[in-house]
Amino acid sequence: MLTQNKSQVEIRKIVIFGAGKIGRSFIGQLFGCSGYKVVFIDVDPVIVTRLNQQGNYRIVIKGEIEEEIIVPNVKAISALDKDKVVDAVSTAGIMAVSVGKNALEKVIPVIAAGLIQRFTNNPGIPLDIIIAENMRSSASFVRTILKKNLPSGFPVETMVGLIETSIGKMVPIMPLAELENDPLVIFAEPYNTLILDGKGFKSTIPSVKGLAPKNNIKAWVDCKAFIHNLGHATAAYYGYSLHPDAVYMYELLDDSDVFRFTRAVMIQSSEILRTAYSDDFTAADLNDHIDDLLYRFRNKTLKDTIFRVGHDLVRKLSTDDRFMGVIHLAMQYRKPFDMILEAMSLGLCFRAKDEEGNMFPSDIVFLGALSIEFESTLINDLALDPIADYFIIEELKKRYKLPGQGFKVRFNNG
Repeated sequence: MLTQNKSQVEIRKIVIFGAGKIGRSFIGQLFGCSGYKVVFIDVDPVIVTRLNQQGNYRIVIKGEIEEEIIVPNVKAISALDKDKVVDAVSTAGIMAVSVGKNALEKVIPVIAAGLIQRFTNNPGIPLDIIIAENMRSSASFVRTILKKNLPSGFPVETMVGLIETSIGKMVPIMPLAELENDPLVIFAEPYNTLILDGKGFKSTIPSVKGLAPKNNIKAWVDCKAFIHNLGHATAAYYGYSLHPDAVYMYELLDDSDVFRFTRAVMIQSSEILRTAYSDDFTAADLNDHIDDLLYRFRNKTLKDTIFRVGHDLVRKLSTDDRFMGVIHLAMQYRKPFDMILEAMSLGLCFRAKDEEGNMFPSDIVFLGALSIEFESTLINDLALDPIADYFIIEELKKRYKLPGQGFKVRFNNG
């Protein structure tokens, strides 16, 4: 009987860094349900142990009709077990990372070690890495840090495919009661299309249902950030200013003022995008996309919380994210962005709390600093440029209100 060489690449195996919401509900599901062996790398010992005990996990699709998906053929490795992680990377047929922007840099050194072992044991077999993170220019970011951790002359450009994605799937924070019954269960919306960079692959693009390769991934990453993420955050921030006791996103969007303001901000952003990417999007395309998103944002069965959508202000209000990123694009193309700036200003007083009544820790620090040193906090925490962004800082200062003073948003809905 033939036995497999332990150092041999398994073409139908995906190794996923991060067994979190997107890792399990999206990447793991697409590949696992297409016949791939799924290996998660994670720091959570409970998740790792349970995945190895069960060998599968449940995803509950929250839509007009609720359904359940079982993802089979699953195992997990502790991120602390470096030798096993290196072995997994060296033998992966394909790989994905879904650990969050802040942790991405921390996992790259062990990925580099796996690539070195792979190149030694399996020269000539490239590794494609799906970067399942909501960040712009992620391939360039990963490539730069990889090269710092690889020997001089390592053939990164030919042996490593860095595939940017546009992650459009919404996955809510799991209720604590559900996790007590099953720590592995994930709730998710029905949307199941993974937009990725078709030009980034070094091997053949996998035949996996749900993969949607694009030629100009930059346009699609920006579309996700500047329409989807922007619109979601706008609804959370404006809605919270009017309904601070609400819990779920659908509650906010049931208010016609919140709905109309959110849509108007998304439309303004879409006009900037259409100017920047005239070969990729039409006005009709983007309008249809906006209406579909607003329908998805109002999914009552998903129970997506205002806290989840709005928290982590330092990331979401930073210079290259959903608000400032499209504002900079608008400035480049001389397009109006007043409503986007109005929406961003509402985030400066966002104080929603989680299921246990707690604000996000870094939000407490940021908002506290903002109330004492407004300009320096925008510059130091959000990386706004004191010269290039001077107008933005001044306009945000005009709109800023201390807690309890309230907001009055004015906009022309046409």
